[in-house]
Amino acid sequence: MATDYGQGYGHDSGLGFAEGTRRHRLPSALRAPFEARSWSELAYVLLGLPIGVFLFTYAVTMVSLGAGLLVTFLGIPVLAAGLAGCRGFGALERGRARALLGLEVGDPEPLRMRKQGVMGWMGAVLGSGTSWRTLLYALLYLPWSVFSFVVSVTFWSIGWSLMTYPLWFWLFPMYGGQDGLQLYGDESHHIYLDNAFEIGVTALVGLLFTMATPWIVRALTMVDRVLVHGLLGPTRLSARVVELESDRGVVVDTAAADLRRIERDLHDGAQARLVALAMDLGLAKEKLTEDPQAAARMVDDAHGEVKTALQELRDLARGIHPAVLTDRGLDAALSAVASRCTVPVQVEVDLPARPAAAIEGIAYFTVSELLQNISKHARATWASVDVWRVENRLMLQVVDDGVGGADTAGGSGLAGLAERLDAVDGILVVDSPEGGPTRITAELPWRAEPAMR
Repeated sequence: MATDYGQGYGHDSGLGFAEGTRRHRLPSALRAPFEARSWSELAYVLLGLPIGVFLFTYAVTMVSLGAGLLVTFLGIPVLAAGLAGCRGFGALERGRARALLGLEVGDPEPLRMRKQGVMGWMGAVLGSGTSWRTLLYALLYLPWSVFSFVVSVTFWSIGWSLMTYPLWFWLFPMYGGQDGLQLYGDESHHIYLDNAFEIGVTALVGLLFTMATPWIVRALTMVDRVLVHGLLGPTRLSARVVELESDRGVVVDTAAADLRRIERDLHDGAQARLVALAMDLGLAKEKLTEDPQAAARMVDDAHGEVKTALQELRDLARGIHPAVLTDRGLDAALSAVASRCTVPVQVEVDLPARPAAAIEGIAYFTVSELLQNISKHARATWASVDVWRVENRLMLQVVDDGVGGADTAGGSGLAGLAERLDAVDGILVVDSPEGGPTRITAELPWRAEPAMR
């Protein structure tokens, strides 16, 4: 089950700290009113009001019309059409959130039609939870869009108008005949902001409003993110189904690759030696009466071939599932693997019981492949293997003092190992800076072995 991880060592990820993190001279509170993100979030809120009005009107009209016509057959197709329209608008809303909020929301589960035709389509639309969740979104979004629109526009307009008041203050006495910005006025008393101190305080208050408004809008859009993600995205169950389908494909591909490897090893190794052995024994049989000494030499050579073929079959069987793992468990099996490594390896296994056979096998082959990787590419002088259990997780950690640079990106063998672990809800974490050391930690779900194996 060896995998070549050569591409995983000695390569940089291509993104340094200086490139991945941009430093700004101004603090975020001062940058926020001028950042593109703040304006895109404001645009999302401003567009939300007309869109919310349209969605609410459409949803209420179609549902009311469909419910009113349910006494006749026309109510069902009208209601189905209304829900289908809500699904379409849900796709547009996901696109708007993706473009303006940077929110990546996957598509919900598609319609599952049990039978073809119009009746099957209407049944699928009416029976889909996604259809009703998009309808709920259309009904809830209007009151929220009104609230967020009013709050955002109020804060933005007050903030910018007060902050820029010194720029347009002189227009009022010149063109409007006013003494300044009127705060209060009745028949006998008026209060204006018409001196330098009051103008400065007004601009300062406007600056505070302007700096606070982007964060208020951002908080409002967090509710929009929750609505879009919760009502227009895939449910947790459907996302889990998609993940399991993907993991099943990885398992099938891995099993097929292992079968091809075993077939190739048998064909090119032990099978070829056995064929040659049969031919040599046939020739020795023919020479047995004519030249006994030559026949004896041929039989001796055949005996050596038998030993080599048996060793190859033994190695192949160990690669499929070693007998020591079945008989004695992870501790003995990993110790045997460590003894074949080119560097000294310290193995420590601390498990209260044996895990399930499938998890035990995955853990064995994970450590085996990582140790082979160390032998081939790490240029290390020592390594260690630790296995322990934390609650419902089986933890594996392989450490070496090699050159480092291991990475799961770039199509390396570590990426394939991570995919195998992910297929059983496992995790692979690689910590391997350039120059070493390398620390690779794997997590697997813990399932105890039944009492009788």
